[in-house]
Amino acid sequence: MKLGGDRETAGMRLSFSRHCVALIWSKRARARIFNESPQGCACIALRCRFMSLNPVQPPPTQDHKGIFTRLPFSEVTDKDLTFFKDLIPGRVVTDEDDLKSHNIDWLRTVRGHSKLLLRPKNTEEVSNILKYCNDRNLAVTPQGGNTGLVGGSVPVFDEIIISTALMDKVISFDQVSGSLVCQCGCILESLNQYLEGQGYIMPLDLGAKGSCHIGGNIATNAGGLRLLRYGSLRGTVLGLEAVLPNGTVLNCLNSLRKDNTGYDLKQLFIGSEGTLGLITAISILCPRKPSSVNVALLGCESFSKVLQVFTLCRDLLGEILSAFEFQDLESMNVVQTHLKLMNPLQESPFYILIETAGSSVQHDEEKLNVFLAKALESGLVNSGTVATDQSKIKVMEICI
Repeated sequence: MKLGGDRETAGMRLSFSRHCVALIWSKRARARIFNESPQGCACIALRCRFMSLNPVQPPPTQDHKGIFTRLPFSEVTDKDLTFFKDLIPGRVVTDEDDLKSHNIDWLRTVRGHSKLLLRPKNTEEVSNILKYCNDRNLAVTPQGGNTGLVGGSVPVFDEIIISTALMDKVISFDQVSGSLVCQCGCILESLNQYLEGQGYIMPLDLGAKGSCHIGGNIATNAGGLRLLRYGSLRGTVLGLEAVLPNGTVLNCLNSLRKDNTGYDLKQLFIGSEGTLGLITAISILCPRKPSSVNVALLGCESFSKVLQVFTLCRDLLGEILSAFEFQDLESMNVVQTHLKLMNPLQESPFYILIETAGSSVQHDEEKLNVFLAKALESGLVNSGTVATDQSKIKVMEICI
C-alpha cells in the first residue's frame, strides 16, 4: 500500500467488492482492472514527461474513452453519507473545492472524480469503513501524502477516498531495542525528528520525507537513500497491523526482532502495493543516530567511472558508507533551473553524492580523506566538495 509516499514510488487504490479486492497501480495492474490499452499507457506516459513544464489541471481520467471502463461498483447515496457522518462525525468531506487536491496526483497528469473523502483516526474506524464499503460494493481509494508518480493515489472515477492523514500517532518507542510502533499516516520526516530526540533515526530516508507516509513506504517496500547502510524494509520492519477488504483486522504488530515462530505474514504486505489490505500500524527497528556525518559531492566524466568510484567507496569507506547516489548533467540542470540552486562544482557529465555516517569524527574524516585522495589521483573524479554542516548537507542532498 502506498499512502502518498515517496515520489520515486507510487500511490495505491483498493477497489472492494463482495468477492474481490483490486489494485489500480502500475500499467499492468490498470490494464487488468480497467481494460486499459497499451496506447493509453503511452499517452499518459507522454504527458508525464512534460508535466513539470506545463503544470495545468489535467483532464478527468475517466474521459479517456476506450482506456478506462468503470466496473459495476455501487454509487454513494444519501444513506451512505449518513452512515459515514455518524461513524466519523466532522471528518467526512464532500465540498468540491476541498476535494480538488485529493483528486489530482502530484505530477498533475491524472484527475479523478471522487465526491467523498473520509478521514479516520484509528484502525477500528478503518475497519468499519471497509466492512461497510465491502457490503455495499463501494470502491475506495486509500490516500496519504499523494506524492506518487503513477497516479495510483487518486481515483479514476468516483471512488471514495480514505485519507490516512489523521492516523499520525506514535504508539510506543523502546529506548533499549530501538523499536518504534506508530500509525500508518505518520510522516517520515516527523518520525525521524521524533527519533533524533531519543538518539535514534529512521532506517529509511527519502526525497519526499516531508510528505510521504510510513504506511505507504512499507507497502511499496521503498528503498531510499539509506538502503546501502541499513538494508530494505523487509529486514527492518518488525511487525504490522492491516485491515483486510472485508474489515477484518490482522494484528501482526510484533516488536520482537528475533522471532522465528510461525508464518512471517508481515512479509506478504511489505511491497504488496495494497493488493491484500490497508496497513494501519507498523513496528520498525531504528538504528542509533550517528554522531559523525559527512557528505561529498563529486564530478565524474563517465558512467563507467561512476561504477569504479562506487567500488572504491566500498573498499575504502567500508562500514561508514551510508549512501551513494548519482545523477547526470541534465538532471543537475533541472535542479538548478527549477529549485534555483547553484552547482558547487564545475560542469561534469555525471555527479556523485556520497554520505558517510559513524561514531567517530576523526576516524570518519580520515577514511573519507583517504578515499577522496585516491579517487582524485586515479582520475576517477575531476572535482569535489565536502560538507559536514547539517544545513550544507541538506542543500547538497537536494541537488541529487
